[in-house]
Amino acid sequence: MRVLLIEDDEKIASFILKGLKAEGFAVDHAADGEIGLHLALTEPYDLAVIDIMLPQKDGFDIIAATRREKTSLPIIILSARGATEDKVKGLRLGSDDYLTKPFAFSELLARIQALLRRSSGASEPTRLEAGDLSMNLITREVVRQGRRIELQPLEFSLLEYLLRNAGKVVSKTMIMEHVWDYHFDPQTNVVESRIYHLREKIDKGFATKLIHTVRGVGYVLKTAE
Repeated sequence: MRVLLIEDDEKIASFILKGLKAEGFAVDHAADGEIGLHLALTEPYDLAVIDIMLPQKDGFDIIAATRREKTSLPIIILSARGATEDKVKGLRLGSDDYLTKPFAFSELLARIQALLRRSSGASEPTRLEAGDLSMNLITREVVRQGRRIELQPLEFSLLEYLLRNAGKVVSKTMIMEHVWDYHFDPQTNVVESRIYHLREKIDKGFATKLIHTVRGVGYVLKTAE
């Protein structure tokens, strides 16, 4: 999942970035409103977390402009302004939730997860499966044929993305945009490298291979050749 964070406080931004990345999110950060609005309008995000008091352009303006272009993007306001009129204004402009600073990261994470479940149009699964491979999204446990597989956070996020798109071919660009927090560079082999290491853990030693390369296109996770 790819999140946009628009926050000018360096300490708070660093705190959120570290926490979300540890949970497997790809996060882009903007420290001022102009850059944040540009990213919100031009990049494919699954959710945005927006402060109100920002340099260049305030959060209310960003939300109003974003809502005119992207009606379904989940938006959480994160602000030190806790007055009722601010909350009402934010919600009326199109935000989906309003969290007042100071806050606990666990609460922000829970609200993000709840909004993502709601925006999906269906209840969020707690488990993803493909053949004999199972991923528990709550305990972050991955098992194949009864064997527990230890994955690094980035490997877990990559496998989760492949499982959520099981049977569909995903390009390197799509993987970079949703698993990493920077844009695709055609000169880099970071995706190929991570896929190789993931295959070593997921497919090596098993008769059926799950992760397949579609030459010139990308990758697909499927249970049959």
